[in-house]
Amino acid sequence: MTGLRRVGGALVAPLVAVVAAMLITSGVVALSGSSALEFWQIILEPPASRVYVNIVNQASMIFLSALAAAVGFRMNLFNIGVEGQYRLASYVAAVVVGAAIVPGPLNILLGLVVAMATGAVWAGIAGVLRVTRGVSEVISTIMLNAIALTLVGYFLSTYGIRAGNSRRTEIIPESSRVPGFFPFEERDGAIWGLVVLALVMGIAFTFVLNRTRFGFDLRATGMSETAAVASGVKVGRMIVISMMISGAIAGLLWMPSFFGAAYSYGTAFQAGLGFTGIAVALLGRNRPLGIMFGAVLFAFLNEQSNRLTLQSDISQNVVQITQGVIVLAVVVAYEVVRRRQAAAEQRAVTRRLEAEKPTAGQEVSA
Repeated sequence: MTGLRRVGGALVAPLVAVVAAMLITSGVVALSGSSALEFWQIILEPPASRVYVNIVNQASMIFLSALAAAVGFRMNLFNIGVEGQYRLASYVAAVVVGAAIVPGPLNILLGLVVAMATGAVWAGIAGVLRVTRGVSEVISTIMLNAIALTLVGYFLSTYGIRAGNSRRTEIIPESSRVPGFFPFEERDGAIWGLVVLALVMGIAFTFVLNRTRFGFDLRATGMSETAAVASGVKVGRMIVISMMISGAIAGLLWMPSFFGAAYSYGTAFQAGLGFTGIAVALLGRNRPLGIMFGAVLFAFLNEQSNRLTLQSDISQNVVQITQGVIVLAVVVAYEVVRRRQAAAEQRAVTRRLEAEKPTAGQEVSA
């Protein structure tokens, strides 16, 4: 019965959150002088084939971003630097792959390794500062975001190749491009070949977290550093390693798009995915399955919002309100459910103790 209550609570919380988000968003649309009914008709209209393709591609990157944030969250660390980590990692990987140091598939592998290493090192700086100087990872990662943005901007403007009014890195050779596949007609676009990275990293995250000693130590440290130290866990080392793993995953974030469509770092680079990932990680409760649904939901809302300016006078920014309310409502709903479950368990324990307590007659006969 307790298991059913837990499952019910896990299902009720996001359902309540989505309903609350729909009601609040409808109110915002109505206050702006537009039709809430028209808004939801456009958003919930079945997507076109090309939109399905875009949703899958975008969801894969959002998933990787959220997974990177989730590693920190499970360790009770707030890695808000995913944005800077994947931006710097994408640029360095683009430069290395564009140089074509090694041929064909090896160049793809080199690019992925370089991206992960760059993201890991950049995130590791925050971990080292936390362990050695007690600097909050929130502050350090925010500063590192700004530094990464400045560095990439400087190197791109100084050494980048001019393309119109902008600059980009060297276009990668055709032998280093990862082909996608076309689930619909060719004109609807291809699903990038490296979306499989999201699946691989999700499976690896689940296995390491639930089936290895490292995963146990990570979860234990996140729950209680004092208890982890008492059980022999070196907390400082765990913090640095966890931040580096988070950064390594962040480094892969833009790789599906880079190898599948962009082929260079420049105007095609998609910024902002790091902050979206933090929201999706919270929405998915830092678990791969929940994150997957959250990534698809956010990608769906983002893609469908493009219709708003074409079919109505409603601003696309309303969708951002919907996303924010969903995250906030889910956090509140889960907390309410958690407290109710804790209270129910406490009452059940109290009743059991009362039932097992010997009566006065039994005490006398004893």
